[in-house]
Amino acid sequence: MAGGSYDPCTESYSTVYYNRPEVQRALHANLTGINYPWATCSGLIIANWGDSPRSVLPIYKELIAAGLRIWVFSGDTDSVIPLTSTRYSIDALGLPTTTSWYPWYDKKQVGGWSQVYEGLTLVTVRGAGHEVPLHRPRQALILFQQFLKGEPMPKNGTVA
Repeated sequence: MAGGSYDPCTESYSTVYYNRPEVQRALHANLTGINYPWATCSGLIIANWGDSPRSVLPIYKELIAAGLRIWVFSGDTDSVIPLTSTRYSIDALGLPTTTSWYPWYDKKQVGGWSQVYEGLTLVTVRGAGHEVPLHRPRQALILFQQFLKGEPMPKNGTVA
């Protein structure tokens, strides 16, 4: 990060970092000794995860049926998994809406939007890309705190 500039594309840094043996040991990662390096979203996933499901929607259905709270969050500028795709996917579940689409606030500014369904909450984070905590750490923390408290995203802008 020369000259104090910020490069939002962290792929090359992440690839080097997560392939360091000491980092993998600290994270208890690669315990089975896979024969290829860790990589971000790439062809490696398709080539090596052929048994993974094409959709998580059936898993969401099972978890909701078991009574677990599911929160899905998305940066509204995510080019990897666009918000529109996420909304269409959630709509495909056919869940009844309990709280319609509304803005949530951080210090009296719109932090994003949310919609609450029976068993699932969708939260967007304004101005965040694919890595929400990297791009909008404060808003990501608010989202996480609200999830842990079991409360919807703040509607009135009183979060300090």
